[in-house]
Amino acid sequence: MSLSESTNRRMLGTVPIAIAGSIAVTLNLLTPAQAATGEVRDRAPENRDVTANRDAGGARNTIRSAAAPEASATAPAQVEIAAAPTSYRVQTGDTVSGIAARFGMSTAAVLALNGLSWKSLIFPGQVLALSGAAKPAAAPAPAPPAPAPAPAAAHAPSGTSYTVARGDTVSGIAAKFGLRTSAVLSANGLSGASIIYPGQKLAIPGMTTAAVNTPIAAPATVVTAPAPAPTPVIQPGQVVPLTDEMRANAQLIIRIGHQEGVPAQGIVIALAAAAQESGLKNVRYGDRDSLGLFQQRPSTGWGTPDQVLDPTRATLAFYGGANNPNKGRTRGLLDIPGWTSMSVTQAAQAVQISAFPTAYAKWETSARAWLAQLG
Repeated sequence: MSLSESTNRRMLGTVPIAIAGSIAVTLNLLTPAQAATGEVRDRAPENRDVTANRDAGGARNTIRSAAAPEASATAPAQVEIAAAPTSYRVQTGDTVSGIAARFGMSTAAVLALNGLSWKSLIFPGQVLALSGAAKPAAAPAPAPPAPAPAPAAAHAPSGTSYTVARGDTVSGIAAKFGLRTSAVLSANGLSGASIIYPGQKLAIPGMTTAAVNTPIAAPATVVTAPAPAPTPVIQPGQVVPLTDEMRANAQLIIRIGHQEGVPAQGIVIALAAAAQESGLKNVRYGDRDSLGLFQQRPSTGWGTPDQVLDPTRATLAFYGGANNPNKGRTRGLLDIPGWTSMSVTQAAQAVQISAFPTAYAKWETSARAWLAQLG
């Protein structure tokens, strides 16, 4: 800044702002826009880039504000956005919002394309549709009712994560490490309604690597999400006694079977399948996203979580046929050619596609006895 310019600025500080602004414009110290906003104060040297620019008429200083667009701290960063494919297979650590951002889509659009809600969970291996969604508008998408939980692994400090095994619950894992269930939920961004699945990593707050890697020695204590009931050891010819809850669900399966014209053998198959999958209980948990009486999975077309938790609808979907509520998406017992010539376990497996295809056989004796008692 020249001596004369410095002197002019000191003089401006002693007059009213409105007059000072006019004078500053006249002296080329401020632009009209700056004068209108009252920017008459002296600026620190580091806030201006002064470039010497001389011409035939003599030396002249050209002043460029450091707040120019190319140096603006608020200018948006240029982000490379990949073209959205038709579908995307979920990887460990993915979130719906992260996938949407990667392909220049809005989170709301990805949720809508896949029939998901803001509270839905995704899991590794799941395939999400990405086609047909518009690019996000300039205005941000509406915020969800509640923040989506971050992937569990993101909360886990190095060396303090626990890999979920089949049958684990959050409360059981917390009890194993002497923690409150709420502490484990909080450390992993989960709620009491969250579902965990085998292979998922959970952060164990305050634990060492050795403690976390010690196998769980005792069955989990039920607090938040009830653990699946242990499969009873069934002796040949044994009939498992029915609790009140089991009896009510068995009666429903039998009643709907008669209503749909299903032969007795088909009702036995349905009873054996429900007994193996849920213990004849309408449970709100299961392997991955499996839910309900028959452990049907929303992600494979059996319906929304609320639909598969409706015992009547779930039973109709298991039987299939003319009143299959998932017609064209899932196949029920009556939709399987030759099911009447199959064994109980073969027919049940044809519907359920279980990782344990022979597990239904042990329930056949009980299922036939239940049908005789209640049918």
